[in-house]
This record gives sequence, C-alpha cells and structure tokens, in this order.
Amino acid sequence: MSVSIELSGIGNSPFEKLLGHNPEILNSWNELEITLFTNSGLDADLLEQVRRTLAFGNGCEYCMVKGGKPDFDPKNERLTLATGFAELFAADHKSIQKAHFDLLREVFSTVEISALCAFISFITASQRFGKIMNLTEDLQANKVISLIDVR
Repeated sequence: MSVSIELSGIGNSPFEKLLGHNPEILNSWNELEITLFTNSGLDADLLEQVRRTLAFGNGCEYCMVKGGKPDFDPKNERLTLATGFAELFAADHKSIQKAHFDLLREVFSTVEISALCAFISFITASQRFGKIMNLTEDLQANKVISLIDVR
C-alpha cells in the first residue's frame, strides 16, 4: 500500500514529508512536539507509555511499531492513571467526566493534568493524521517490533 498523498521533498520522515507540503505547518508541528516532550514537566517514560497507548487506540500502524505496546509496572499509579486516561480519550473522549479528573488530581498537579491533556490531544492528532494518510509499518524506520508480534 502507499500513502494517501505523495510525499513532499521536505521533512526527515514519511510523517514529516506528508506535512512538508506545508512547511510552516511542519515547522510549527515539530516545535510543538519538541515542547510537549521536553517542557511538559512530565516524565519522559510516562509520555512514551501514553504515546504507545494512544497508538493502539488510534490505530496508527506507523506509531504502533515505533515502540510496541505500553510497558510499565501496573503498580506505578501515575503511569496507570495516565495511560488509562489516554485509553479512554482514544476510545471516546466525549465520555470523560469530572470524576476522571478527580482521579488524575490524586497523583497529578493541575499543571501536570493540563500538560497531559495537551500531550494526549497532540499525539492523537498526529496519530490520526498518520492513520488517514496510510502511514504503515513498512515506512517506520525506527520500528522496534512488527505488527505480527503484537496481535
């Protein structure tokens, strides 16, 4: 299979080359991604496990094979709540209620919850973009697993 539109000559990855048709969007997208991963105040592993959770919830093959399924100790309450919230967001963001935020507040500050929700929203947008653009496993240069391994 091929991607939904041709790749541009701008960008370092197939994902970036799809956004590269609009260089200003690509640059801003990349800047926001860097900011969310490096200045959110959230642990890098937590963010990666949330990203992996969302990859499977959003059905982005390109994103699934980059790291595989989430891998963390279920006794880690912050990771469990963050990935659970991400899973719910991917499945039905409209069902999120005050009670879900009350649970998050037990282990996250308001600043962290804001950053987590921004991160989840951004990653979801990225992964859904990848899914509709038909970014497949074979295009992921950084894959660590095959979809055969996770099914």
